[in-house]
Amino acid sequence: MHAPIALTRNQSTSERPALQTQFEILTRGQGLYEVTGEVARWLMSGQAGDGVLTLLVRHTSCSLLIQENADPDVKTDLAAYFARLVPRADDPSMSYLRHTLEGPDDMPAHIKAALLPVSLSIPVSSGRLALGTWQGLYLFEHRDAPHTRHIAAHFSH
Repeated sequence: MHAPIALTRNQSTSERPALQTQFEILTRGQGLYEVTGEVARWLMSGQAGDGVLTLLVRHTSCSLLIQENADPDVKTDLAAYFARLVPRADDPSMSYLRHTLEGPDDMPAHIKAALLPVSLSIPVSSGRLALGTWQGLYLFEHRDAPHTRHIAAHFSH
């Protein structure tokens, strides 16, 4: 049998305020845009320590991913896969779509964002993202045109 563990509150951690910011990402159309460096620099500049980082993309036609950042072919293959999985609205297989006023890429972008995460929680240890060796944080833009995207970030101890 195991003895119950008494949980105590760490005063030095609990009194530290949460950190918040917003990242602005300029996209050039569909594709994956790595944001790992920007996020990591912000955490280090705020002396984050240990805790959890939550990221939320504030749009309905893009998403967030943790994905391999070593081989650029991964980004290309992911974009190609999702383009085949959810074709543009002007593709005959998508003729059932009704929301088409904002262009043939808009409703497919909403579908992709519904299939993929729009928020992420990442452990942070000593102010560093606790990602794997080949992992990076990406904004996955699903629209054809360039957009300015916003990612809200909240770090709590």
